[in-house]
Amino acid sequence: MTARETNRFPLWRGIFYLLLAVGLPVVALRYSQGLGATTNLSDEFPWGLWIGFDLLCGVGLAAGGFTITAAVYIFNLKRFHPIVRPAVLTAFLGYLLVIGALLLDLGRPWNIWHPIVMWNPSSVMFEVAWCVMLYTAVLALELSGMVFEKVGWKRAQAVQRAATIPLVLAGVLLSTLHQSSLGALYLIVPGKLHPLWYTAALPWIFWSSAIVAGLAMVIVESRLSSRAFGRELEMDLLTDISRVLLVGLGVFAIFRIYDLIHRGVLALAFQPTYEASLFALELALGVVLPFLLLLSPRARADIRRLYPAALLTVMGFVVNRLNVSVTGLETAAGTRYVPAWTEIAISLFMVAIGFAAFALMVRYFRVYPEADGGHHAAPAPSGPSGRPLPATAGRVA
Repeated sequence: MTARETNRFPLWRGIFYLLLAVGLPVVALRYSQGLGATTNLSDEFPWGLWIGFDLLCGVGLAAGGFTITAAVYIFNLKRFHPIVRPAVLTAFLGYLLVIGALLLDLGRPWNIWHPIVMWNPSSVMFEVAWCVMLYTAVLALELSGMVFEKVGWKRAQAVQRAATIPLVLAGVLLSTLHQSSLGALYLIVPGKLHPLWYTAALPWIFWSSAIVAGLAMVIVESRLSSRAFGRELEMDLLTDISRVLLVGLGVFAIFRIYDLIHRGVLALAFQPTYEASLFALELALGVVLPFLLLLSPRARADIRRLYPAALLTVMGFVVNRLNVSVTGLETAAGTRYVPAWTEIAISLFMVAIGFAAFALMVRYFRVYPEADGGHHAAPAPSGPSGRPLPATAGRVA
C-alpha cells in the first residue's frame, strides 16, 4: 500500500485514531476497575454486547474462511483461488478478536487456559473453547505460507503446501462443530429465551446463517479492500458467490418460517411487541431485502447493487445474534439491557484493530495473488500457502 493509497481515506484514518484514543483507556479501566465500572451487566443479565456482538458475530462473520477454502480444495472450484487468502486472513483476524473479546468479558481472564487441562466433555462451552483454539491454530497454519514466502523459507513452504488439504479438512470440521455449538449453547434456556428464537433447530440455524453471512462478508471485504488498496475487483467471482448467497438466503428463509409454523409460534411475529419488532427487523435486513436485491442478474453483476445487498445480509446477521443473546432473554430476566458507552467503545475499538491489522497484512505480505501483476495475469494460481493449483484452475468442476 503506497502513501498515495493511504491518503485516499483521511476521514477513516481519523476515525481509527479516535477509536484508538478512546478504546485504549477504556480497556485499561476495564482491567483496573473490573466489569462493574465499564459495563451495564448484572447478575440478572450477565452476558451483553461483548458476547452477542464481539463473540457470536465475530465467529459467524469469519465463516467465509472455511467456506471458500472448502469450495477450492474440497469441491475443486479452483477459479475462486484469488479470494482464498483474504478470506482466510479475515477469518483469522476475526477469531483473534473473538479471543480478545473473551479476555475482556471473562470476570477472571487469567483463567482462560483452564479448558486446556480441566476437561468437561459434557459442556457445550468446553467444546466451543477447544474448537475455537484449534481452528485459530489451523487458520494460523494456513496463513503461515505467506510468512514463509515473504522470508524465503522454501523448505517450510513445501511442508506447509503438503499440509494444505488436511488443514482445510480440519478447518471445515472444527468450524462446523463450533458454529452449531454456539446455537446449542442457548438450548439450555428453554424457559428464558423468547419462542421466536428458541428452537431445537438453533444449532442448524446458527451454522447455516453463519455460512450465508460468511459469503456476504467475502463480498463486503472484497469491495472495501478494492477501494482501500486500489486493486482490481474480482467481479466474476463475486457474481458467482452472489448466486450461492441468493440460494442460501432462500433456503434459510423457508426453513426459518417452517420452523415457526411447526412450533406454532408464527403468530407471535405479528403481535405489537418489542420482540416482534426486532424479529421483523432481523428478517427484513438479513433476508428479505438482500434476497429481493439479488433476484436481478444485473444486480448480481453490479457491485453498486451487490455490495448493499451483502452489507444488509451482514447487518441482519448481527441483529439476529443480538436478538438471540440479548433481546430474547430480556423479558425472562425482568430487565432491559442497554450497553454502556464503554462497552460500545471497546467493541468499535476491536473492529478498528481488525481493519488496521488487515491493512498491515496486505501491505507487508502477498495477501492478493494478483499483487504481482493483475487478477488473471499471475503465471500460476496459488492457494493460501502459495501452493500451485492444477492446470484445470479456473474451471468449475
